Amino acid sequence: MIVPIIGNVTYSITLDPTVWIFDDRKILLEELTENKLSTAEETDEIEKASKRWEKELDPQFHKPPVNRSIKQFEREKILTSSYVMPLKDFINNAEIKTDVEDVTLVTENGDYNITIDDLKEGYFLFALDGKPLKENGPVHFLYQDGANINDPIVGIKKIVIN
Repeated sequence: MIVPIIGNVTYSITLDPTVWIFDDRKILLEELTENKLSTAEETDEIEKASKRWEKELDPQFHKPPVNRSIKQFEREKILTSSYVMPLKDFINNAEIKTDVEDVTLVTENGDYNITIDDLKEGYFLFALDGKPLKENGPVHFLYQDGANINDPIVGIKKIVIN
């Protein structure tokens, strides 16, 4: 149930989608399909630059946000909702080396080549109806624009940065 990021990166990272349910960065699948853009992308450039600067100065920046307390309503919502995780933070933390243009998603059914920009802006579907993706899992890849929402890349076992 883990997905390693390997290849032309400074740091090989292992993703564990089973713990993402407690991560504040997760997005409801319904919100993704309705908006097709995350709220971070809707903010203006000045606000983005300001947030990046504040994060760089914050010593707690390198710790992922985690839900500290989950109320009963939120617990029920988690157990019945479908969630996606934006990949940008993970890809940035792996520190991709220069001149990388494409990525190979290694799956049970063969390899898929996508651009590095598609990967950075993409999402991993990791929970469907509150349950982890055991069949064709552990994650499904969705493009940012939702073009493959009905036919995601499934069964991803490894991300190879070429």
